[in-house]
Amino acid sequence: MNPNRRTLLAMAATVALGAHGVSLAAGKKLVIGFAQTGAESEWRTANTESIKQAAKDAGVELKFSDAQQKQENQIKAIRSFIAQKVDVIILAPLVTTGWDTVLMEAKRAKIPVILESRNVEVKDTSTWTTFVGSDFVEEGRRAARWLLDHTKSTQGDVNIVELQGTVGSDPANDRKKGFEEVIKGNPRYKIIRSQTGDFTRAKGKEVMEAFLKAEGRKINVLYAHNDDMAIGAIQAIEEAGLKPAKDILVIGVDAVKGAFEAMIAGKMNVSVECSPLLGPQLMEAAKKAAAGEPLPRWIKTIEGVFPAEVAAKEFPNRKY
Repeated sequence: MNPNRRTLLAMAATVALGAHGVSLAAGKKLVIGFAQTGAESEWRTANTESIKQAAKDAGVELKFSDAQQKQENQIKAIRSFIAQKVDVIILAPLVTTGWDTVLMEAKRAKIPVILESRNVEVKDTSTWTTFVGSDFVEEGRRAARWLLDHTKSTQGDVNIVELQGTVGSDPANDRKKGFEEVIKGNPRYKIIRSQTGDFTRAKGKEVMEAFLKAEGRKINVLYAHNDDMAIGAIQAIEEAGLKPAKDILVIGVDAVKGAFEAMIAGKMNVSVECSPLLGPQLMEAAKKAAAGEPLPRWIKTIEGVFPAEVAAKEFPNRKY
């Protein structure tokens, strides 16, 4: 055999990367460690299922860790993935900060880290490869633009209560920032109460109960950083003898099926989409990262806004 041909065949056997995720050595599956935040919402459950299914479809071995809403569990999972010498790590960071040390450990081990659904703040941004997810600031802007348009013919102050997501998380910070950016130019719109509901239905109900006790009928609008908190808050509004979507406008983010059901029932006004179905994009990015191919710093998802008027028509198309 020609020596050059022998060399080429050896190289091909070592770095072959097929369409189904086979990488590194001939016959060896791409191995990905996935550190998920938990299962705090419909959105997060759909996100996990999308990634698991996409890994299966791509012939990828996925090592999955559910952090149960604790950052220390995610850090332990990443260190475990490093010890197992996975090919790529996917991290859905629970909060934005506190990742410098463990991501540097992954970098030293030459394991690319892909951030999904939420971003991080680290001193050395070379410790992660790409971010796959939404523009949370724009989601906040879209929620506020809908509110301004929907209330443009009304008079007087518009008093808003805000259910924030997990303290220190990227979507909570950015959805607040985008919303405030749009309403700040109009003094009619005032956020009179703002507190975390931790992205959960139960906490959303609990905090909304406290808002209603403190402010009562002064509240005109609820802006929730996700639909699960909005749905929990709707229960609190009804139990207080008020009509959600009428006495208090209800704005959510995610566009999960539960939000569409609430809109069809006339209990919610709008949901800003944030797609959890990131699995196929993540598998493609992981494949490229393992092969050392360049990736953009941000792989964005394409999303829309769904007011109650279109909910019934759109509901059959929802996959989460």
